Amino acid sequence: MDNNGAVPDALPAPDPVTADLMAFLAKTPSPYHAAANAATIVRDAGFVEVLEADSWTAMAEGAWFVVRGGALVAWISPDGLGPTAPLRIIGAHTDSPNLRIKPRPDAGSAGWRQLAIEVYGGILNNSWLDRDLGLSGRVVLNDGSVRLVFVDRPLLRVSQLAVHLDREVNERGLILDRQSQLTPIWGLGDPESGEFQEWLAAHIDTVPQSVASWDLMVHDVSPPALLGRDAEFLAAGRLDNLSSCHAALRAIVDTKTAADAGTPLPNAAIVALFDHEEVGSGSTTGASGPLLETVLRRRSMALGGGEDELARSFSASVCVSADMAHSVHPNYVDRHEPAHRPIPNAGPVIKVNVSQRYASDAVTQAMFRGACVAADVPFQVFVSRNNQPCGSTIGPLTATRLGIATVDVGSAMLSMHSARELMGAHDQDLMVRAQVAFFTQA
Repeated sequence: MDNNGAVPDALPAPDPVTADLMAFLAKTPSPYHAAANAATIVRDAGFVEVLEADSWTAMAEGAWFVVRGGALVAWISPDGLGPTAPLRIIGAHTDSPNLRIKPRPDAGSAGWRQLAIEVYGGILNNSWLDRDLGLSGRVVLNDGSVRLVFVDRPLLRVSQLAVHLDREVNERGLILDRQSQLTPIWGLGDPESGEFQEWLAAHIDTVPQSVASWDLMVHDVSPPALLGRDAEFLAAGRLDNLSSCHAALRAIVDTKTAADAGTPLPNAAIVALFDHEEVGSGSTTGASGPLLETVLRRRSMALGGGEDELARSFSASVCVSADMAHSVHPNYVDRHEPAHRPIPNAGPVIKVNVSQRYASDAVTQAMFRGACVAADVPFQVFVSRNNQPCGSTIGPLTATRLGIATVDVGSAMLSMHSARELMGAHDQDLMVRAQVAFFTQA
């Protein structure tokens, strides 16, 4: 007991998979860090990096990966399986909604220095208010080299207007103008052109003139934390969708470990982590782009296959589109379909929408249910209300582009697209186990 009479809680430690997720989240503030950290994970597990500019003709059986910007594709081509073998693909995305720094960011007024931002994706505007914000992303220098940036300390803040100056805010609701009212503060004084570039150059130990451009964004510096009476929740930024990225990486690494120990794999296992899902996936590193299709085509050719073999492989293949799912909200139960109300720590959520906002159908749902049963993992189903449209995922995009049967799944969460989100502390382990079963089932 302390001097104020408080007794510290002896909270349970997170399970090993959740602890690993928390460490991954803490060091992954941007898609570029996600790709770099994912590369480290698979490289340490024995995957070999290949470059897109190199010949892949000698790259046949084994474990491989390729990185492009904020995206990564990793795959296992098991011994003895040719180019017509089925593929088991898990797709996720590395990006999250946030505030991104404009090319000419030096701004401010009334004696305050600020940074001009552009809103990326469908953020919850108010969730970025009054948070201690850091800065991360990548900087490109004039020589073409790329530097990752990770300033994980309180640097920026979007301050809310005091209630005394907006007396009706609690009755009227808070409506923020994204252009004028989400600009973060980072100092005092009149803004000067080029000062952010000078600060940035000093941070990466170079001269301002060498900085050509950047892809930089802000993040909440609060670390991931267990929450709740029994520490049954995980609170963190970027759970959507780094949780799915982490689960997919753990699943393919565990699958490789099993294969190395002698467990035969009936399928080729692929993880595809895309960028730019939150803004439509239309990019060279997004799910609507050719990255995954190109990798799969070149992989098939390295195994001696052509167009016919590739088409035969695709026809027998299945993709899991892994993205977070909506948990029923206790304060807004009316927003959820009565018989489809997922909750945290109750296993993966299979997401269904007959308008194809999710790509699941009866066949792929049954396949993923089978994987959950094989792994002794519970599962849930989510369907939106008819008067409450759902979001979408990379699932319909990859299904359309590749013609591969797809199921949409995710872990239940609250506060989706907030600067800080909430999921079950036990769901990550359940998702990894289900995905390992998906990779290894015939």
